[in-house]
Amino acid sequence: MSQVKMTVNGKEMSGEAEGRTLLSQFLRETLGLTGTHVGCDTSQCGACVVHVDGVAVKSCTMLAMEADGADVATIEGQAAADGTLNALQQAFQDHHGLQCGFCTPGMIMSAADLLKTNPQPTEAEVRHHLEGNICRCTGYHNIVKAIMAASGQDVSSIAAE
Repeated sequence: MSQVKMTVNGKEMSGEAEGRTLLSQFLRETLGLTGTHVGCDTSQCGACVVHVDGVAVKSCTMLAMEADGADVATIEGQAAADGTLNALQQAFQDHHGLQCGFCTPGMIMSAADLLKTNPQPTEAEVRHHLEGNICRCTGYHNIVKAIMAASGQDVSSIAAE
């Protein structure tokens, strides 16, 4: 076991981890941040997306020790301290971009990554960026609409499904 230290959502955190401990496992089981979901353990679903040093990564593909000293952002750090949702989270709620909610943390973290580099993506760009995230409930239409709305674009002409 080795000590792993990182800044998570702006707070210094640490815990012990074996060399084989995945970042997703460390976040959930050691640090108690269960918003990062694990749906597949094979890097297929995207439910475990977090940001490490500003880059979106599937945390089931990274060892906790690789994040030692890193700045990690999870879904728990997206809302304001008083619980107010950020614009992206609010757009998911307003535009029904979730159903069961299992994929939502990974979708929001992936979408935040997209909007950081492309503040007003087209529908095609949003769909392309989300190719690594799987949703089994929504059919993606309202997820795409929510992301575009969060970017400040008019989505009134996009039909609801």
